[in-house]
Amino acid sequence: MDPMNALPTLSAAAITTDRLLLRKAHDADIDGLIELQTDPQVRGHLGGPRPRSVVEQYFAANGVSGIAGKPGVYVIANKESDRLIGTLVLDRRSPDLPGHVTDEGAELELTYLLRRGSWGAGLAFEAATAILRAAAGELPDQPVLVVTQTANERSLKLATRLGFQRMGTFEAYNAEQTLAVADLHSFTAPASGL
Repeated sequence: MDPMNALPTLSAAAITTDRLLLRKAHDADIDGLIELQTDPQVRGHLGGPRPRSVVEQYFAANGVSGIAGKPGVYVIANKESDRLIGTLVLDRRSPDLPGHVTDEGAELELTYLLRRGSWGAGLAFEAATAILRAAAGELPDQPVLVVTQTANERSLKLATRLGFQRMGTFEAYNAEQTLAVADLHSFTAPASGL
């Protein structure tokens, strides 16, 4: 049994915010998912765009099940229109990858991608806050990681705004990466009505 599969992840099927619905992917999302993987600006700090034909072949062979069936993987959708804005993942970082804060590895890791037209509106912050609050309410306290290219200033600013602390840098994928960490329970939603 894979030890990472034994570690708990977020079980919520959907999470709502003022403007967003975090939900599982469905077939109507395929065009947006293809755009996220093939857009040169969206993938600028992720090794560049993937060839459209390869991404289309993947979805033709797997549909959205390759994404939708995994725990902790969500589509960020507009709450009113249900249109895909991006993706958000709260999953375990493989112990085989560099960038950990525990000896065992497999810490929770937050990753996201937004379509270019959704940049700069605070949507990534809103989505990340919602998923981290949901996880803090469900899972034991533990470290949560953000790993991003050091050159990705927007992502580093978001991590800082969310409360992640920079722990250091390392080389991976031919670029310097920054590792940031926060305690999961620091995202516990404030008590309401008091």
